[in-house]
Amino acid sequence: MALQYNLSKVYEISENDIDFALQIQNTELLSSKEAIHKASVLRFRPIIMTSCAALLGALPMAFGSGVGSEIRKPLGIAIVGGLVVSQILTLYTTPVIYLFFERFLPYSQWILKRKQKFAQNKRGSVNEV
Repeated sequence: MALQYNLSKVYEISENDIDFALQIQNTELLSSKEAIHKASVLRFRPIIMTSCAALLGALPMAFGSGVGSEIRKPLGIAIVGGLVVSQILTLYTTPVIYLFFERFLPYSQWILKRKQKFAQNKRGSVNEV
């Protein structure tokens, strides 16, 4: 359950950052690098606040003592560790992946056009026979 929560949170944060960057890029006519930087700066505080709230909620389970704490401790440590690792990975990798795909987009469009031309030429030669 903790892993599912962490993965869904990472996906949600990444999706929101990219949507926000695309919106900034289209409305303010910024480059992709400037847009993702501005989106990351503006979205940093809400992302950290959400993660800290979840993290602080799991701390008593991770560091608690008392009856039955030996059962709950591993789950609490997994939740805290997963939140920290996923937050670090998300904050660093989302901008990098966004910029990578922005640079890859012209190349992928060129490949798609080439495939379409090839398919049209192939259909044209089949129809002639």
